[in-house]
Amino acid sequence: MKSVPILGVVLVAFAIPVAAQDPVKTVPVQFAKGMTAKAFKGTIRGYATVNYTVPARAGQTMTVALTTSNASSYFNVTAPGADAALFIGSTAGNRFSAKIPSTGVYTVQVYMMRNAARRAETANYTVNITVR
Repeated sequence: MKSVPILGVVLVAFAIPVAAQDPVKTVPVQFAKGMTAKAFKGTIRGYATVNYTVPARAGQTMTVALTTSNASSYFNVTAPGADAALFIGSTAGNRFSAKIPSTGVYTVQVYMMRNAARRAETANYTVNITVR
């Protein structure tokens, strides 16, 4: 019956990576009829991230601005199907505005830099997203 304790250890070992995953919340962005902008307030802590999924058409202009209580929190913008971010907030700042190159759902990811995340710091933020 020694296989039962070994099985228990194996099951616990597989459960640990699931529990240790960074929390990611996805928020679909939908503009009310006739509106082109929306503000979202939120809080992230540690390695948590929030992904705002924003539908946009080629030729539209997307503007994103982040106001945050923590100087180590930023946002990235990623085009549909892209492996790399179109905009990286930690190197470019907390404001993005550009003409959208292709139609699809863009992701605005609000996150904390590793230096603050590993200390489990908190950031209260407001992200304003406009698509015109």
